[in-house]
Amino acid sequence: MKFRPLQDRVVVRRIDAEAKTAGGIIIPDTAKEKPGEGEVLAVGPGARSEDGRIHALDVKAGDRVLFGKWSGSEIKLDGEELMIMKESDLLGVIEKKTARKAA
Repeated sequence: MKFRPLQDRVVVRRIDAEAKTAGGIIIPDTAKEKPGEGEVLAVGPGARSEDGRIHALDVKAGDRVLFGKWSGSEIKLDGEELMIMKESDLLGVIEKKTARKAA
């Protein structure tokens, strides 16, 4: 991808939700809501403060994040539907589960 977001913006690819419920019911595409979970593909350098310093972002490329239903702007880049949003539109980062060793 040859796109670099500016300031405190991030580029996110939506992660599709499961098409089947836990009980085994298949949900048709017309009834699905757009997922509020995605993977960060690129981040800008950070927000600039009034004194000119750049404050780095808390997210990085590869992070799985949650975002609000109406967050960001949808774009199409290289045939892929992506979203551009400010870091403040992100609700949180989903941490990967780590395996615990039995002591």
